[in-house]
Amino acid sequence: MCGIVGAVAERNITAILVEGLKRLEYRGYDSAGVAVYTNDQKLERVRRPGKVSELEQALAEEALVGRLGIAHTRWATHGAPCERNAHPHFSGDLAVVHNGIIENHEALREQLKALGYVFTSDTDTEVIAHLLNHKLKDIADLTEALKATVKELHGAYGLAVISAHQPDRLVAARSGSPLVIGLGLGENFLASDQLALRQVTDRFMYLEEGDIAEIRRDSVQIWDVSGKAVERESVQYRDGAEAAEKGEFRHFMLKEIHEQPSVVQRTLEGRLSPNGVLVQAFGPQAAELFAKVRNVQIVACGTSYHAGMVARYWLEELAGIPCQVEVASEFRYRKVVVQPDTLFVTISQSGETADTLAALRNAKELGFLASLAICNVGISSLVRESDLTLLTQAGREIGVASTKAFTTQLVGLLLLTLSLGQVHGSLAKGVEATLVEELRRLPTRLGEALAMDSTVEKIAELFAEKNHTLFLGRGAQFPVAMEGALKLKEISYIHAEAYPAGELKHGPLALVDNDMPVVTVAPNNELLEKLKSNLQEVRARGGQLIVFADEKAGMTNGEGTHVVHMPHIHDILSPILYTIPLQLLSYYVAVLKGTDVDQPRNLAKSVTVE
Repeated sequence: MCGIVGAVAERNITAILVEGLKRLEYRGYDSAGVAVYTNDQKLERVRRPGKVSELEQALAEEALVGRLGIAHTRWATHGAPCERNAHPHFSGDLAVVHNGIIENHEALREQLKALGYVFTSDTDTEVIAHLLNHKLKDIADLTEALKATVKELHGAYGLAVISAHQPDRLVAARSGSPLVIGLGLGENFLASDQLALRQVTDRFMYLEEGDIAEIRRDSVQIWDVSGKAVERESVQYRDGAEAAEKGEFRHFMLKEIHEQPSVVQRTLEGRLSPNGVLVQAFGPQAAELFAKVRNVQIVACGTSYHAGMVARYWLEELAGIPCQVEVASEFRYRKVVVQPDTLFVTISQSGETADTLAALRNAKELGFLASLAICNVGISSLVRESDLTLLTQAGREIGVASTKAFTTQLVGLLLLTLSLGQVHGSLAKGVEATLVEELRRLPTRLGEALAMDSTVEKIAELFAEKNHTLFLGRGAQFPVAMEGALKLKEISYIHAEAYPAGELKHGPLALVDNDMPVVTVAPNNELLEKLKSNLQEVRARGGQLIVFADEKAGMTNGEGTHVVHMPHIHDILSPILYTIPLQLLSYYVAVLKGTDVDQPRNLAKSVTVE
């Protein structure tokens, strides 16, 4: 994914564009660039490979002054991260920035080359600039020409365009990539995320799927996917700016790990009665709809997929409802047989994950009973397009490696499990009241797990020289092990794999030696004894063992075995608690290895890139 900023104003907007890019850098940091229609009435650009700071430095030496401009920070897809592939891209008097992927770029490139257009980059974006330029020969108005252009683009795009010949406006299009308009007084702005514009306005208008926008200093016009002029509601954003500050913490990721007790508390607010779950928290018609549910299909990507995998254990064990979980990119591209009365559940932090959105749209054609989104962003596409919603209320997540999103998703999925079980009368006696009581205590338990920060930091030293790690878990802890492995890969760049503990003997055991530590999560449940025998197999091969175990599990340190005692918790809630030390472990290993925790090289939060 990439970050886009645009501005049309009566003042110089270059500093606003650069500040916006800094706030969007989590979306990509391979290159950055700005294009400004200058006060000399010329369209000029400055681009630099690397981070926004490189661009800022270049602009200090070569100032661009103007009242209309667009800017971009890139996560490279088509074409290496270098200056000629950096946005904005030019064609004639046009400048274009783009977030997404144009799937038919090769065919379009050949057509445009045949018309005499010369390509100077390897990107899929440059075809947009030339195609729009070509349309302008027949359609003089920039906005109308953009409407004609997007009809030929297949794929995902957030677009912003300016023209030296029509410098009274900035035009934009949204398909699969989020865009928001910031509303000012005598000036208006555009960005991928309202966070980019908080320094200039607190009023926003969110573009919907298929929207085209014409943004002038004193007006905004929007047309929907059918070409009809529409009004989009403006929203005043009152959330505190502290979400965008690290406070006392060294990294956003660490701050967000430590926020989990308070955000889990927020996820639970207004959703529990004295001894049960309030089903209406999922929507006024939820109880009636849940009564019809005979099957659940969960679809998600990355960390959210792991949350869905935990939920499968819960739904089948507690509510007695069959559940399938699938990665969204697989679900959307295969022929799916839909079971009768299936609830289609999507999970996404941003609510803009391209594959998950596409899966939801496919599902609507396939005849599912209804759709439910578990999501953190209330104004996202996923929320708008689903029948029911549960907002996780985790607050803004800036760290690239997802932490609080995961734990709050798990809480939301447990609320869903208990709600379905309650409506169906399938919960065992007293289970709901017990688990609601445990959920109320959960923020305190998470705080206790966070208090082990220094213990985990010490354990991280075992990984400082390692390049491979194996994670093991049983039952609902297996997806937690997968999440632990993902975190280590994401920010520490250690090759990490996760397996159900029983699969150890089916191949992975052959890899275990002194250079491959084995991390396992072992809450005090009936699977523990079996897990202990797996651990013996590891030790016999000289492997370093790190065990996160319930303080009552009777696990002790031994040669090559490092036990971290966890606070005791109800078995059902243990996946939420045991996630915490794995997050801390990946964080401290990354710090030891000297990686850029908040801006890792793999940019995991890829929204539009498959």
